[in-house]
Amino acid sequence: MKYLLIILSCLCFSLSLAQANEIHEERIQFEAGKSGATINGQIKGYKIVDYLLHAEAGQTISVKFAANSTSAYFNLLPPENPIALFTGSIAGHSYNGVLPLTGVYKIRVYLMRNAARRGSTAKYKLTLKIEGN
Repeated sequence: MKYLLIILSCLCFSLSLAQANEIHEERIQFEAGKSGATINGQIKGYKIVDYLLHAEAGQTISVKFAANSTSAYFNLLPPENPIALFTGSIAGHSYNGVLPLTGVYKIRVYLMRNAARRGSTAKYKLTLKIEGN
């Protein structure tokens, strides 16, 4: 019983840490006549940046990510769905694919927990391109 209470306490503590993540949202607007953009940014600790990009079903998206930390990654989340289409920590630092839905996609930049809990900082470059209709 004592161990069960310890486990439950740890679980509650880790859930409260997850909820403490600061998520900053930025809308991406391509310059007139352009179909892509390059973003230079920085994240620290548990800070998360969500880049919001409107796209149409059937368009192809290309995302390339480079960072000065091996613990920095990006995920690609579809409109209105928390389950990632692409998870950088599993699949790497670039994605190229056809988008299944029309709506606002999130390109989520974050640090893995090992670096976030140390308060590490990562500078990154995110290169995006949308092609198609």
